[in-house]
Amino acid sequence: MKRILSFLFSFFLLTQFAVAQKIGYIDSKFILSKMPEHKQANSELAAQSQKWQTEIEALRNEVDKLRKEYMAEEVLLTEDMKKERQAAIAKKDKEAKDAQNKSFGFEGLYFLKKQELVKPLQDKIFEAVEKVCKKKKIAIMFDKAGDLVMIYTNPAHDYTDFVLEELGLGDKDDTVNDANKDKK
Repeated sequence: MKRILSFLFSFFLLTQFAVAQKIGYIDSKFILSKMPEHKQANSELAAQSQKWQTEIEALRNEVDKLRKEYMAEEVLLTEDMKKERQAAIAKKDKEAKDAQNKSFGFEGLYFLKKQELVKPLQDKIFEAVEKVCKKKKIAIMFDKAGDLVMIYTNPAHDYTDFVLEELGLGDKDDTVNDANKDKK
């Protein structure tokens, strides 16, 4: 009997503690879209990406040119010359594939450049979220743009506008939802 009472008392305390916790969520994709630095970072990344893509296309064109030349002259070449040309084509093809992987592969230059450009912006958002959480006494803050699946969200718990305001990007005419006005 004491175990049951102890369990019920513990359960009661835990539920009271859980109920007392204030939670909220933000939309970091929306916040990033409002940051001018993010637009600048995206254009810089697109320009660099285009440069890498142009270099890779040039290598692929060289491979295609070598293959066409080989196909046109194949009947005139000796076996040693054929092997030599095939090796040159294979080498140039490998060079093109390596350049592709180096630029756009897993943890390639594109990934690293994107991380380099976006990380400072994410850090600014996290600092602003921390300040909003402390001001509004929020225990848990979720990001609905992340991997966390949120089946239902009550707009009353959306603190995206407060984070935008903390970053100095708040726009009174363009809000995520009108429920945040009630929280002020």
